[in-house]
Amino acid sequence: MEGSSNQDADSGRQLACVRCSKVAKLQCPKCLELKLPRANASFCSQECFKESWIMHKPLHSQLELQNIASGNGVHDQYLQGWMYCLRKGQARSTQLPYFAWTGPLRPYPISPRRLVPENIQRPEWASSGRPQQEMVSEWQTSVEIKSAEQIARLRHTCKVARDVLDAAARAIKPGITTDKIDEVVHDATISAGAYPSPLNYHFFPKSCCTSVNEVICHGIPDSRQLEEGDIVNVDVSIYLNGCHADLNETYFVGKVDQASETLVRTTYECLEKAIAIVKPGVRYREVGEVISRHASLAGLSVAKSYCGHGIGELFHCAPNIPHYSHNKAVGMMKAGQTFTIEPMINSGVWRDRLWPDGWTDVTADGKRSAQFEHTLLVTETGVEVLTARVPSSPNVFPWLNNT
Repeated sequence: MEGSSNQDADSGRQLACVRCSKVAKLQCPKCLELKLPRANASFCSQECFKESWIMHKPLHSQLELQNIASGNGVHDQYLQGWMYCLRKGQARSTQLPYFAWTGPLRPYPISPRRLVPENIQRPEWASSGRPQQEMVSEWQTSVEIKSAEQIARLRHTCKVARDVLDAAARAIKPGITTDKIDEVVHDATISAGAYPSPLNYHFFPKSCCTSVNEVICHGIPDSRQLEEGDIVNVDVSIYLNGCHADLNETYFVGKVDQASETLVRTTYECLEKAIAIVKPGVRYREVGEVISRHASLAGLSVAKSYCGHGIGELFHCAPNIPHYSHNKAVGMMKAGQTFTIEPMINSGVWRDRLWPDGWTDVTADGKRSAQFEHTLLVTETGVEVLTARVPSSPNVFPWLNNT
């Protein structure tokens, strides 16, 4: 490895380690020899370089370079380190992957890794990409009752997460890229002294999820510009004070058609109706019944591949809370439990397909999908919405003006 400046020669910004997001201090010598983009060849240490070698080595292929037409926009993006994401974030390519796309949306190249300052407390996967302690925790099979101290920390983290999501909501307009939205989320999270929980979680490459139109969830922010009439979900999760907060909302980009407005409003109502039944003694499976009933009345379907989850000092843990009817979730709510409810509602069929990036989940028929999510605390008498909207939250949902 060769030592070098930690700034990109073209943009002047600090370069982040492609493995752990710390300040990069070294460059891959082979990349320098081939004059490959510095942003994808930067590492903070020999250890990170060695751990990343299997994923990094394919970038040395000159065959890909020969397939880029010099002088066009794709070439210019590539020289700045922008590439297509593959293999759940563990690989990059200069070529759009082949896939039987279900709708009009396509992936675009994604930007290089964003920097996380050294002073930010990090979850275990920030460097390794693997939440190993989370996966073997006892709270994967039993539901933790949070202490008063844990609840106080989580409540504060959730309030900060709400501010971060609101910052993203204010940025949404036609012409903005989802990568720019990710930058807004990343910067707001870091400014609050928090870590963006999705970053490098199972190798996810960005600081939030942005799911546009037919994307059900886990869309990767990229260089596509939002267009008038799109809908976009922004899913924000942060790690602060030793615990995680998780919430999301779906927004209109300019003026949308009536079907999209109905879809988004109905999804919002599905979450509200589900939250209304949360209290001690309610079975987890009842959440799906409430959501499915309301969605079906509007002629919509409920996505089944993903569910709500426990949250706190772990990002994902028990309980699992399906959003569809006739589910077999075991257990009931008790005071002190914290979890998310996050219904994903589709305009057409409930079935889904996964893009080649290994993350982006889309509707099987290419029709639109919407989602809303809150982190909740079960209290002795009901529920506290820890990520609730606040008076300063942007006024973006017309139906709330009538309440």
